Amino acid sequence: MKLNIAVLGGDGIGPEITTQAVNVLSAVGKKFNHTFNFTSALVGASAIKENGNPLPNNTLELCQASDAVLFGAIGDPEFDNNPDAKVRPEQGLLKLRKSLGLFANIRPLTTFEPLLHKSPIKERIIKNTDFVIYRELTGGIYFGDKNVSEDGKSASDNCVYNDFEVDRIAHLAFKAAKSRRKKLTLVDKANVLETSRLWRKRVKEIAKAYPDVQLNFLFVDNAAMQIIVNPRQFDVILTENMFGDILSDEASVISGSIGLLASASIGENSVLFEPIHGSFPKAKGKNTANPLAAILSAAMLLEHFNLHEEADAIKNAVEKSIELNITTKDINATQKFARTSDVGEFIADYIIDKKSVLNHIENINLGQSTII
Repeated sequence: MKLNIAVLGGDGIGPEITTQAVNVLSAVGKKFNHTFNFTSALVGASAIKENGNPLPNNTLELCQASDAVLFGAIGDPEFDNNPDAKVRPEQGLLKLRKSLGLFANIRPLTTFEPLLHKSPIKERIIKNTDFVIYRELTGGIYFGDKNVSEDGKSASDNCVYNDFEVDRIAHLAFKAAKSRRKKLTLVDKANVLETSRLWRKRVKEIAKAYPDVQLNFLFVDNAAMQIIVNPRQFDVILTENMFGDILSDEASVISGSIGLLASASIGENSVLFEPIHGSFPKAKGKNTANPLAAILSAAMLLEHFNLHEEADAIKNAVEKSIELNITTKDINATQKFARTSDVGEFIADYIIDKKSVLNHIENINLGQSTII
């Protein structure tokens, strides 16, 4: 297969972790005889500093012409700490999602056996957790009209949803539940919000087309608690934009590190894959950031194009890196933690020649090739 992939490293640690995802995809291409063409472009703070626009036209055009987008992270303290900034890095990502019609954000959450002890939650509670969040991505409060009074003493953010926006992601979530454990939980605030009541009405109607899927409802405050006290109860969580943003970040503590969580953003004609973590500017350029979420996002990219064996090769290599403790210091507290590039190199090498890597594992010298 031949795929043209736009690579938007973005800000902070984004370019570092995205580089490792590209290297791993290149290894997959070599192993399984695929051609992946990568073209890089600016987005976020790096684009603002270059030409004043967080999403330059040439970046958007590249994404529209590509088969998929591999995204890093955006955000910069220069803008975060300036409430008067008129142009912000996040505007680039929001515009990109809207322009590409990326209406569904899919965020899987699973646990890794060797890392259960890293979670702040008790092992007996999180073991075998396996659920996925379907977050609506182009509607709601993030995209509603925003107003500030002339005296600056009041502000408003309008939350708007239309029925078609609810319907299209609901169908995706129900189909996912049908292929999993046949349980879908709608998270809303229908006791207070009209938009949430619209969500309930539409999801109840759509559920009639999926009679084998059990439909449940939770208010978002209760859902936030349940994700921590009993995460194994969930299979597919369906929710609106802001609730999904918050709940998926909360859920990341279950796995032991936000650096492990991948995501896919799906539209009618475009797809984008990215880790859910931020740009973590303090770690920029230090080669210490965890690239596993970016690499697992690359696996989701392959799955989208029905390259399941190839995606499994990445996931198996990630699991082996965790098993062998070839991981960055956020999940490896020993003095032998690996660097960002070490992790990516091990995974790429393992995909290309697993037998050679395992036969010579005792001779691994981190920072050099694992294939001897």
